[in-house]
Amino acid sequence: MQDGYFIAFEGGDGAGKSTQVALLAEVLRAAGREVVITRQPGGTELGRQLRELVLHGAAMAPRAEVLIFAADKAQHVAEVIAPALALGQVVVTDRYTDSSVAYQGAARDLGAEAVHELQMWAVGHLVPDLTIVVDLPAAEGRRRRGDVHDRLESEADGFHDAVRAHFGAMARGNPQRYLLVDGLASPEQIHATVLERLQVEGVLS
Repeated sequence: MQDGYFIAFEGGDGAGKSTQVALLAEVLRAAGREVVITRQPGGTELGRQLRELVLHGAAMAPRAEVLIFAADKAQHVAEVIAPALALGQVVVTDRYTDSSVAYQGAARDLGAEAVHELQMWAVGHLVPDLTIVVDLPAAEGRRRRGDVHDRLESEADGFHDAVRAHFGAMARGNPQRYLLVDGLASPEQIHATVLERLQVEGVLS
């Protein structure tokens, strides 16, 4: 049995993560790997209910928000991610714990370290083998999203600038686990960069 491999895509809203998840999954399956595509929040039935609550529900305190995201991740790991990895599958997720660290820890000013510790407790300290951060200016993300925004997407550009800055700092501080890519590049260019890194990692030959 092949070893499981865990990949997370992170970045600001509108960065094109979902496109990259789909492109990567296609290549991995063509290479003979079993692939599980998922997302946070919303990768489980409980997660879908929590996603609706946290992104489209009533206003809530920042600490309540971060706890809901932590609950989603705990269920996600227990129900989807850990079982798939145990079977030797490749898990590709659109967002994981770093999103909470950036959005609630940095942009909500709850403290990145405190939010990180909470997230790690929730997921049993399971971290991705590789996290790809798609870096995009907040104004460009807003332009791409158009007129439809959820509760977090509706935050001012300053909020999204703080998210972007923290993602960048995490990626630059640990290049062994992160790949920082330019979200202004074409989807094809970003995809090629991701594949190059996965070849280096030995996931693709």
